[in-house]
Amino acid sequence: MLPPNKKIGIIGGGQLGKMLIEAGQPWNIHYTILETQSAPAADIANRHIIGELSDADKINALAAQCDVLTYEIEHINIQALLKLEQEGKRIIPSPAVLEIIQDKGLQKLFFRHNQIPTTDFELVDNSTEWTDKLLKLKGEKIAAKLRKGGYDGKGVELVNKSEMLNFYNKIPFSGPAVLEEFVENAIELAVIVARNEKGEIRTFPIVEMQFDPKANLVEFLFSPADISPEIEEKARRIAMETIFKMKGVGIFAVEMFLDQDQNLFVNEIAPRPHNSGHHTIEACYTSQYEQLNRILLELPLGSTELIKPAAMINILGFEGVKGAYEITGLDHILGIEGVYIHLYNKAETKPKRKMGHITILGDTIEQVKEKALVVKQHLGMKQL
Repeated sequence: MLPPNKKIGIIGGGQLGKMLIEAGQPWNIHYTILETQSAPAADIANRHIIGELSDADKINALAAQCDVLTYEIEHINIQALLKLEQEGKRIIPSPAVLEIIQDKGLQKLFFRHNQIPTTDFELVDNSTEWTDKLLKLKGEKIAAKLRKGGYDGKGVELVNKSEMLNFYNKIPFSGPAVLEEFVENAIELAVIVARNEKGEIRTFPIVEMQFDPKANLVEFLFSPADISPEIEEKARRIAMETIFKMKGVGIFAVEMFLDQDQNLFVNEIAPRPHNSGHHTIEACYTSQYEQLNRILLELPLGSTELIKPAAMINILGFEGVKGAYEITGLDHILGIEGVYIHLYNKAETKPKRKMGHITILGDTIEQVKEKALVVKQHLGMKQL
């Protein structure tokens, strides 16, 4: 049965927190968020502690009011969470896991030390180390990532090795970074993994992502991915093995590259509900958000089976539109069967900001892709 009067604390109050709360509302769960004054989840949370995510006192205040803590963003106060966990507070995922994932360098070292397939890489602490480290990597293109603080495509740059070696001032990051070999013409996949404290583990159907090359944000997502059953099984196994070896409990998105020789490489892990799982709200028997609620409430994991093929489109802020806005084309879009719109309750927009998403269901993936193109053509945004 559902635990009575269970209180869940969420560090962060963005769209992920909003959708987590929406998934738990049928169960009468009490949610408290910690977030600054304006936040997408603020209007539907039972309680809102106003504060910065780095403020240890505010995190402690949240913990004192809740039975279990989770978070919807990586860049939070690790030390405060580690102390709380040592004192016996349930925190899912564990801050020990977050400490690895929060630092892209530690992530890559974890993959290497645990024989998890990943692209070759070098770590640099400052700009003076770039030349020597670049020479150790194969290929002309290199993916450079800040070790900490990057999000939504920020803190990631695709660089040309020869330009870096010849023009010193073109180095994009002066602080600690990861330099990774680039996988040419890769298919980008994601596996959402759910694991509870009993060790029960399930994966959602694998999704294929298509990125906006300028913003480095997901433009389209399709489920199921157009891959062979053998690759699907291998990707699931790698994803589950990664979370098992990390001793992860919670919801995790394991992002991967599939190269032209059908080799899989783990790119990054997100220790929370993820953009690549938004479609599960309508497309799966149990969404990634309900699944996380089940884990937080110590309930059995739900079925992750796909009900129908699906696509997801991010509603991103349009170029030239900033501040108050109106999303246009929704009347036409909502007239299409199997289309679901989620808006994130953000008062202002800016270019490439995530403002919402649209999920599209169909009887076949081909039908879904046709609908997705129509939706994309009619989706617009204007300045108010």
